[in-house]
Amino acid sequence: MESAASAGQAAAVPARMTTVSRHYFGGGACESHHDLRVDIIENIEEDYGMFVWPCSIILAEYVWQQRSRFSGSKVVELGAGTSLPGLVAAKVGGDVTLTDIAHNAEVLNNIRRICALNDASCTVSGLTWGDWDERVFDLHPDIILGADVLYDSANFDDLFATVTFLLENSPGAVFITTYHNRSGHHLIEFLMVKWGLKCLKLLDGFSFLPSCKAASLQGNIQLVEIALDKEKRKPSPLG
Repeated sequence: MESAASAGQAAAVPARMTTVSRHYFGGGACESHHDLRVDIIENIEEDYGMFVWPCSIILAEYVWQQRSRFSGSKVVELGAGTSLPGLVAAKVGGDVTLTDIAHNAEVLNNIRRICALNDASCTVSGLTWGDWDERVFDLHPDIILGADVLYDSANFDDLFATVTFLLENSPGAVFITTYHNRSGHHLIEFLMVKWGLKCLKLLDGFSFLPSCKAASLQGNIQLVEIALDKEKRKPSPLG
């Protein structure tokens, strides 16, 4: 792991990365009047981890609106990609670790460049869901973030094995994620039962989004906050 803010050379934007998108928060959350701006380096021709997806915009807005909760908290973003939610958490005073697949050097290097571009002091770390190395054991977050991490059912068990471990390893921690709701609430209900978790909060992602942002987004996006269900806790599926 390394501090992205100290990686000065990472601030340079490679020529093939042609887009820097700007994201505004507070004061109407639009370009003309805002309290915070975060710049994101994107390349839609590369890995999907190098593009800002709608779920990321919605989760970042939620972090901003709940900023007093994130200030001073230890935050880990899983599958961070362009890391917009985690960066907002860092800018409002969170102690943030941004993670993505350990072998995806291009995405991890882009996260470092984005942190440097925004003068954000974050730790950047490779973390592959379901892999049990020292990087997982060293994390003790108060809040786990994940934007659009429920996109591939083949990864659900690895994702929730990692999430559940972090929740068990960090008493009182919660997992906050945004996802495209394609199957009603059946998916979340199934995962809660399987992994001994409970839903603390379920919101329509557009219910708290400023109109200037909502107008450019589509889909049925939900935000859910998850914690361990101590009363109904079953043995971990890991055995």
